[in-house]
Amino acid sequence: MDTVDVIVVGGGPAGATAALDLARKGRAVMVLDREGRPKPCGGAIPPRAMRDFEIPESRLVTTVTGARIISPTARKVDMPIGSGYVGMVDRKDFDPWLRERAAEAGADRRAGTYLRIEREADGRPIVVYRPNDNAETEIRVKARAVIGADGARSAVGRQEIPESESKRLVHAYHEIVRRPAPDSGADYLPDRCDVIYDGVISPDFYGWVFPHGDTVSVGMGTAIKGFDLRGATAELRRRAGLTDVETLRHEGAPIPLKPLKKWDNGKDVLLAGDAAGCVAPSSGEGIYYALAGGRMAAEAVDEMLRTGKAGALANARKQFLKDHGRVFWILGIMQDFWYKNDKRRERFVTICADKDVQRLTWEAYMEKALKRKSPMAHLRIFLKDTAHLLGLVKPT
Repeated sequence: MDTVDVIVVGGGPAGATAALDLARKGRAVMVLDREGRPKPCGGAIPPRAMRDFEIPESRLVTTVTGARIISPTARKVDMPIGSGYVGMVDRKDFDPWLRERAAEAGADRRAGTYLRIEREADGRPIVVYRPNDNAETEIRVKARAVIGADGARSAVGRQEIPESESKRLVHAYHEIVRRPAPDSGADYLPDRCDVIYDGVISPDFYGWVFPHGDTVSVGMGTAIKGFDLRGATAELRRRAGLTDVETLRHEGAPIPLKPLKKWDNGKDVLLAGDAAGCVAPSSGEGIYYALAGGRMAAEAVDEMLRTGKAGALANARKQFLKDHGRVFWILGIMQDFWYKNDKRRERFVTICADKDVQRLTWEAYMEKALKRKSPMAHLRIFLKDTAHLLGLVKPT
């Protein structure tokens, strides 16, 4: 039986980053991923992610210079970035590159399906998996620690951290379609992300049309069971003039919208990324937070291995909430209130037209930090939000 320091289950942004960092620290690490199952994702990469996690521009499929917000009454509000850009990736190619980079750093990359964790007499974990090329074989690998980065419905979490099954989920679906020809008449720009707030498209979240270079991601999400995701996406394509362009593939998956209260089992297993609930409420942004969560998981596991103290695993969640908890709290309030019905969505889009809101939103998104250098702008936004909440102004 092979023995390693750490087994990372799941090779998306969180798992691949954890494996990369652990390998660079000199740890014997194995990363296990089913491969071939890209996640539905708009694919936005903010500048801070590119800097902090060494993502070269060559990995981007395109860049965008602004967004357009669309209300239930089809009101359109442009939100130009001003300076800089947001990178876009296609997870079909981006995730394998992350796994390959981890392998080049020394991680043992394996393609297979996680089955379960078994325990030796001394309690040490043994990960059992089935390789992709052999459905009849079960392989066992022994480790000192396991990182579960295997998605919103984490099998590692279900077995080792029962609380993980309580996470709040949005079901996301998107279709990757051909980029429309410039003369097609489609309501689409190759450097703009469209975000649609409309109960027909999504009764409690939003729809999107995001450029991916030669392709386009068109999708939506909702937490309401039984809602017709494909039908809503078809309507979204119709409105954007993308009905007749070729559909290349489609994907669906659950996305968590709130960090779990517990990420580790107190012994040797730690969750990261979607498995830990590290997706931003309201926006559904997950790539940056997965990369950050994977790095924090690697740091916590490395400290546990170095000191022998299992309590170090809890540091991953503590650090994540210290860095991003306030933003997640604010975004959660936004989603619970503004996404409630179309009347509130209309008001929300009106607020998005405010230049102070746009500037502070882009500053926070691009750098993943709440800026406090413009107190008067914050005050103006507070007063305007209050007026909308009390119904003192009409959506325009």
